[in-house]
Amino acid sequence: MTLWPPPRRVEQPGADPPLVVPEGAAVGLEITTPVALADRSAGGEELTFAVAGLRRALASVPWSLAVQDEGGSATGNGADVACRIVLDSTPSGHPEGGRTGEPRVLVPTDESYRLRIDRDGIAIQAATTTGLFRAAATLRQWIASEGRQTDSGLEVPAVEIEDQPDFGVRGAMLDVSRNRVPTMAYLERLIDRLAEWKVNHLQLYVEHTYAYADHEEVWRDASPFTAEEIRRLDAFCRERFIELTPNQNSFGHFHRWLVHDRYRPLAEVPEGFRHPFSIDPEPFSLCATDPRVLDLLTGLYDELLPQFGSRRFNVGLDETFDLGRGRSAEACEERGKPAVYLDFLRQVHGLVTERDRQMLFWGDIILEHPEVIDRIPEDAVALCWGYEADHPFADQCARLAASGRPFWVCPGTSSWNSFGGRLRNAIGNLALAATAGRDAGAQGFLITDWGDHGHLQPHPIAELPLSIGAGFAWSVDAAREAGSGPERNEEAWLDHASRFVYDGDETLARTVVDLGAIDLKCGGPVMNGTTLFYLLRFIDDDLTHRRFRRLSIARLQRTYARLASARERLIPGSSESSHTALDWTSRMMMWCCQLGVARLTAGRGGQLDELAPSVRANLAADLRRIADDLPDVWLPTSREGGLRLSQDLLFRAATLLATP
Repeated sequence: MTLWPPPRRVEQPGADPPLVVPEGAAVGLEITTPVALADRSAGGEELTFAVAGLRRALASVPWSLAVQDEGGSATGNGADVACRIVLDSTPSGHPEGGRTGEPRVLVPTDESYRLRIDRDGIAIQAATTTGLFRAAATLRQWIASEGRQTDSGLEVPAVEIEDQPDFGVRGAMLDVSRNRVPTMAYLERLIDRLAEWKVNHLQLYVEHTYAYADHEEVWRDASPFTAEEIRRLDAFCRERFIELTPNQNSFGHFHRWLVHDRYRPLAEVPEGFRHPFSIDPEPFSLCATDPRVLDLLTGLYDELLPQFGSRRFNVGLDETFDLGRGRSAEACEERGKPAVYLDFLRQVHGLVTERDRQMLFWGDIILEHPEVIDRIPEDAVALCWGYEADHPFADQCARLAASGRPFWVCPGTSSWNSFGGRLRNAIGNLALAATAGRDAGAQGFLITDWGDHGHLQPHPIAELPLSIGAGFAWSVDAAREAGSGPERNEEAWLDHASRFVYDGDETLARTVVDLGAIDLKCGGPVMNGTTLFYLLRFIDDDLTHRRFRRLSIARLQRTYARLASARERLIPGSSESSHTALDWTSRMMMWCCQLGVARLTAGRGGQLDELAPSVRANLAADLRRIADDLPDVWLPTSREGGLRLSQDLLFRAATLLATP
């Protein structure tokens, strides 16, 4: 595919001559804007951002173009190529209509645009500066994919494109709390890429990785984001027409705080609770009936929210596993667990609205108790999440739509609880969420990328499904095509991966696609993860669990050979750190294959200590070497904080193997 996300209409008039851009050409910008936009400081700033995006697009040609300021047109200052831009959302018949003499731009959303390229130059019509920025992203792709070198210069085929998005909010959410906190440099590179894919919303999922002034013991070793860094990211996103929205989980998933003595009294179960996100029992959720909890959240919100320009705020409130199992047990017995949850939600909503924000929250609890859906605040946005290719999005979205409350659909990258991802599941999950959400009237589409159990998957594994999901959010027709008709396999996305995600690195693209298919060829599909990952995560258990039912020695041996072949293509230690990351990932997966073969050879019901001592010793030594090499693949894109915790997950498994 030449353009991603795919536009609504692309027409190539075969008889029209191409645009020819001579080497060293000058491009003259002719920008026509409403007086109101030019006079308004915020509008003028946005126009500057949009034009900067257009300049970057024009700079994508094989040589440097001289882009002249407004007025430096082909007719004015002898520029070689004219780029004419009309920004105006004034409806036809408006008193100001016809002021410029240019045709009205009748577009239904502020991100709509029309782009035309012909022998006379480039013409863009958009209702707003945002539409101009989106058009610039398409222009860059068209030049990169369709332009060709000739003796006269770069020839760009004539084309007319008309486009607009299907979802108003098209977002990505990155888990920055499960040990892996990305560097600013990596985030800025990713944000640029998200903007190319026409994403307009970004969240960083925070449990404990923001440097709150009075809570250093919580984040001390986590390399958290500072207020200055958030303000910098907020400005960087704004320049790319992306809304950076605060995200602080505020109920469940508070264990990173509650394990400290200062906060333990605020826990639902202060003595500890066995939950899915830790090996050992520990406090997990805040106590919904303790008024001191609201005092803590008030302080956090007052410190966090002013760093963001967004008027939205994701407060989490999901997976409250221990609600009613500790200090709130009596209240839950008297009033019912759903009522206690709803009361706390409404109190948090009060804190959010007092600070002039709109509350977003994960919708899993209210969907489990549909009797409370009609009692949630009318302006609160429920985030309907689910991560399997057969998740019941249609049913859940219908229930939320019937309540009249706003809601978004939130599929995922399927990268977590894996090393190489679950690509086919990700594509199915993303396509299903887009089609069901669009049909039910969801206002937003948020792609989640989690890091459960150490975030051991490297960043490139998530980037491909992030790109695919961004395209589905813009064009639900693309999602329908992927989710229906002949079964799509990973090969269908190989060219996409190389072209739009990995900067033409076909080896990197091939490796990501291959690693993403391993779960199906080895022991999958498995719910919310891969068999190879679970061999490590549940190394204490036998292999009788259903997650291992399709595992066999023959499958593991074939998988090992495929992984060895994938490694041969890579160039670890090269300037491209992604090759080193995927080489480590392949080694880790090959080690899991060896572990699985050893375990199955000893019998599915056998325990780890039943393996031969020499086998255990070799496996332990190999895993320690892999763990020792983790910094080499972690530090190029992620901060040091949390690295040791993820290494310790591997060292723990090695110790279990080595212990007599």
